[in-house]
Amino acid sequence: MANFQNFGVQNKPSGVSVIISTYNSEAWLEKVLWGYETQTFRNFEVIIADDGSKKPTLDLINFLKDEVSYPIKHVWQEDDGFQKSRILNKAIQICQEDYILMSDGDCIPRNDFLEVHYKNRKPGYFLSGGYFMLPMEISKMITKEDIIQQKCFDVDWLKSKGLKSSFKNNKLRAKGALETLLNLLTPTKPTWNGHNASGWKTDILAVNGFDERMQYGGQDRELGERLFNLGVKSKQIRYSAICIHLDHKRGYKTPESISKNKAIRKKTVEEHLSWTPFGIEKKESSEA
Repeated sequence: MANFQNFGVQNKPSGVSVIISTYNSEAWLEKVLWGYETQTFRNFEVIIADDGSKKPTLDLINFLKDEVSYPIKHVWQEDDGFQKSRILNKAIQICQEDYILMSDGDCIPRNDFLEVHYKNRKPGYFLSGGYFMLPMEISKMITKEDIIQQKCFDVDWLKSKGLKSSFKNNKLRAKGALETLLNLLTPTKPTWNGHNASGWKTDILAVNGFDERMQYGGQDRELGERLFNLGVKSKQIRYSAICIHLDHKRGYKTPESISKNKAIRKKTVEEHLSWTPFGIEKKESSEA
């Protein structure tokens, strides 16, 4: 195993490296990147982990590099089916900051999203957030101006566009004591969620990043399970770090990938594994 230091500790002011995964979804990615332009916390870089997108995505990224005020790096690999774990490992390696936040190219962050993650970071922990799912019609109608003005995070505005009443709407409304209480009471476990989670780069390297055998279906949770086995704890910020999830089809979900990933996760948990030989640093193994 590589000798990486565990439980990253900051000795100097630092920023956040934000990894955003994408694949041929430039309309959604553009909305997401405008969301990062609104952030109250400004010391960050964005690394776009691109699992084989075509030219329209590259053209969009090149355009927005000159439009937004934060640095964007684009990490791309050939389209070889759903290989998100592989591209995320490539993105992790070029992160310049000691603290990494991971999200997806269909999740627009509220303007305090990075600030919440940064203020709650703590050595020996990773942070677990969720998302607020929007229906397709509302996802399509959100404009750059709606994002800049934060209208798309306003429940009343969303209701005017067709959003139904639900307890889940508290994700967007909860503040102060209610926000803290809901974080404590939610039955959802504080797992590593690929759409909204953050942790120390040293800890992620210490478990060797993502298991590249895994395609769609829980590869983010398996990373979190290895972090738990390493001794890293987690903190729930589900009602604090808010992003809205734009709807899309999921054609890459197959019974085979789900079954294979469940078997890998089962072994990780049962054998208390904190390291994968199929991650950033490759080790010889007899396993497929």
